[in-house]
Amino acid sequence: MPFQFAPSLWHFNIDSYVNPWLPPPPFKYLPAPIARFFGHREEHQQPLGNIVMVFWAFLGVFCSILVIEVVGQQIPSFADHGAPIIVGSFGAAAVLEFYAIDSPLAQPRNAILGQILASIIGIVIGKLFELGPQSHHLIWVAGSLSCASAVAVMALTGTIHPPAGATALLAVVDKSIAQLGWFLLPVVILGCVLMQCVALLLNNIQRRFPNYWWTPEEVGQKWRRPREKEAGDSDTDVEHGAKFERVPTHHPPTRDDQKIVITRGRVHVPDDLYITPEGRMFLEQLSEQI
Repeated sequence: MPFQFAPSLWHFNIDSYVNPWLPPPPFKYLPAPIARFFGHREEHQQPLGNIVMVFWAFLGVFCSILVIEVVGQQIPSFADHGAPIIVGSFGAAAVLEFYAIDSPLAQPRNAILGQILASIIGIVIGKLFELGPQSHHLIWVAGSLSCASAVAVMALTGTIHPPAGATALLAVVDKSIAQLGWFLLPVVILGCVLMQCVALLLNNIQRRFPNYWWTPEEVGQKWRRPREKEAGDSDTDVEHGAKFERVPTHHPPTRDDQKIVITRGRVHVPDDLYITPEGRMFLEQLSEQI
């Protein structure tokens, strides 16, 4: 087949390179009462009415913002650097972390790494523009470039987190944030950690958070497959309630290789078929409801 130059078909998935080397989450080995507050469940989480969800969202947003503000005020170096009481983008983050908790955008990978990457990009672009003699006249370009670059990097790293776009923008156009320079990074990291701690505590009382820590796809294949070959086991991921199994694909592929088979508590997927995190969660939910 002749080579075809088709940029519109280019696709990069960082997880295909990273996931095989990541160990599975260890929370299933913890006592159930402890594992629960890390999002691990042996049974399917029952849906709740929106009144209960609003109650927990109100409490979670209030407590998380309060904790970030109070803790930040108790750190002398924050005051010495003129850090604001809270970075404004955490208000938007709280909506995701305590109401839209099932969204992939609210999971820890996105909420933490997205904010960190966006902060770094905003700081770097802000400092580069400061080198110019007329930088204050080009702040509108710097802000646009910072936000756009943050979105691009987050998309390529699988860490899209909408509030992080605001962080990248504020790091350039908001003088109270921009003057922090590299000190913005510990301010943002502390806010992320505190918000995640509150989310793990409150969101797991009647709900489940997170749905996954890194990805809903299988991880650790590089470590697991040699042991599975010795034991004769299949490539199975039991991190979630439903078992997600990768079925080896024949070469050339047969008709059966093109099927996704869903049974109660088990999902069989061809080994060469890419499933998005959202798609995997949907298939597992179907399996658990059969």
